[in-house]
Amino acid sequence: MATTTETVQASSTGARRNEKVGEVVSTKMQKTIVVEVEMRKAHPKYKRVVRSTKKFYAHDEQGSARVGDVVRIRETRPLSKLKRWSLEEIVRRSSLGQIDDATSLKDDVAAN
Repeated sequence: MATTTETVQASSTGARRNEKVGEVVSTKMQKTIVVEVEMRKAHPKYKRVVRSTKKFYAHDEQGSARVGDVVRIRETRPLSKLKRWSLEEIVRRSSLGQIDDATSLKDDVAAN
């Protein structure tokens, strides 16, 4: 019985897509962010934890993510040559972005 309800739920919500959590490295493109995801894996022979990073291009429709934010991205259909992910949610805002916004506001006020 449990398997039938799981199949019904999966079909009604669509296919389960991969999700990754990483840090925004670049927002210089329009509607696109670059997210760096860190993966930790034990070395097959030496059993030491090895850290590796990979960058993913993700679609950000509203342009809400800023550099330094921790975000969750979800796999989607190919949107461009490199973009196969979309921004799901902003997990944590960076304090660096708030400092940049404050300095840009001060510069605008000083210029006027």
